[in-house]
Amino acid sequence: MIYRILTDQRFLLLLLLINLGGTIYGYMWYQGQLTITPAKFLVFVPDSPTASLFFVIFLFFFIRGKNVPYIEALAMVTLFKYGFWAVVMNLLTLMVNGSLSWEGYMLMASHGAMAIQGLLYSPFYKIKLKHIVVAGIWTLHNDVIDYVFEMMPIYGSLMNHMKEIGYFTFWLSIVSLLLTYYLTTRRHLSKTYNY
Repeated sequence: MIYRILTDQRFLLLLLLINLGGTIYGYMWYQGQLTITPAKFLVFVPDSPTASLFFVIFLFFFIRGKNVPYIEALAMVTLFKYGFWAVVMNLLTLMVNGSLSWEGYMLMASHGAMAIQGLLYSPFYKIKLKHIVVAGIWTLHNDVIDYVFEMMPIYGSLMNHMKEIGYFTFWLSIVSLLLTYYLTTRRHLSKTYNY
């Protein structure tokens, strides 16, 4: 049943349009921060919309019956990482400030869905270890840009906890990479060698 839904052309097209809209909105959300970001860091600042852009590219090719493993690895790792990250950051904002705007709740719902969709399509990815290595380099390099060069997304009062958030984000990157390996590469290896 789930397989039929996930591979239905109408559902895929709807998912593509939703993610494309979310990607555009995400880049618009970062517009203020991007105007004060040095040009050399621009590509690394809008984390969530770039993650959903990877997924849009995956969906475009998937609809056409093709796989793009490097994009698939980047999409899965970053969708889970930044989807989960945004949910946690908004919960922290709620804890620190005692309240959260409706946009915060909307971001939690949309980013939670973002993380889940990347996992749901894991059986369809053709990811190998080399693809995860490239996704790992991108993701960990992004962490360095965010927390060493202080280009992390601006989250109001949470900026006072940048070191702790950076530490959490590093380990979230590791978990995201391991999860991607387990759900794609290791699963395929297990089937091949009957582990």
